[in-house]
Amino acid sequence: MNPTASTSTVVVGTDGSASAAYAVRWAALDAAANHTPLHIVTAIGSMADFGVAFGPAAIDFQEIREAGARTLDEASAIAEQAVEPQRLEIITAMAESAPVPALKNCSKDARLLVVGTRGRGALRRGLLGSVSTSLARHAHCPVAVIPDEDPVPTEGPVVVGVDGSPNSAHAVRIAYEQAAARNAELVAVHTWSEVYRYIPREEMLQEDSALLAESLAGYSDRYPDVAVRRVVVEDRPARRLLQEAQGAQLLVVGSHGRGGFAGMTLGSVSQAVLHAAQCPVIIARRED
Repeated sequence: MNPTASTSTVVVGTDGSASAAYAVRWAALDAAANHTPLHIVTAIGSMADFGVAFGPAAIDFQEIREAGARTLDEASAIAEQAVEPQRLEIITAMAESAPVPALKNCSKDARLLVVGTRGRGALRRGLLGSVSTSLARHAHCPVAVIPDEDPVPTEGPVVVGVDGSPNSAHAVRIAYEQAAARNAELVAVHTWSEVYRYIPREEMLQEDSALLAESLAGYSDRYPDVAVRRVVVEDRPARRLLQEAQGAQLLVVGSHGRGGFAGMTLGSVSQAVLHAAQCPVIIARRED
């Protein structure tokens, strides 16, 4: 099957690793909660590339394709087991390219792209893999990066970072959707600093509280059942987000904030939480 996806589809990449299995389980639960199909993709191009080092005669493409088919079958079984007794529409695809271009291509039309923190090539726990890093920077849709936690958190609040930027507005929308689907509390976090602001702290707090209120305006009517806790505090954004995300089931941040510029792929805050968070993180990239 050609590896494409619809805008209502959750796409997850798998390479048969333990990290990918966590990503598949999380993606299946997310797809079921949002009543959308799950599109499972494996890329076999990297296996063929590895074989080239041994000469063309050493490459058994049929064996590579059979291994890819087994990987997809195993991932489908993991997804079905994760959502039982619910039924989930599962689509599988094998791409004959490397993982990053294959999944980036799928992300053009997906609602969400899900990857594990690292694949078979990772060196140690806590090291974010090259595939997840590249896709968090360059995918065409929001990217969920799932940690190697057993089990992956499915309880606790959904935490979102808010700074008033366009990417932050996209993160707020995703966070509300996720909180509603999971019947979870939403914790909206905005941090402020006195740097280059020569006004009293009390006035700064009032300004930033108003910015957070404006960023959340309208969502209470759209999602009346979502309980919201607002956090406005003088602190560094990444540190406070990681603190609030302790015990959370999901952290949502924009790909870059007010300090970003056109063409920027990933900001310092999103990079920091992506590498340090112990819960799933969604990088809210705006769709191209």
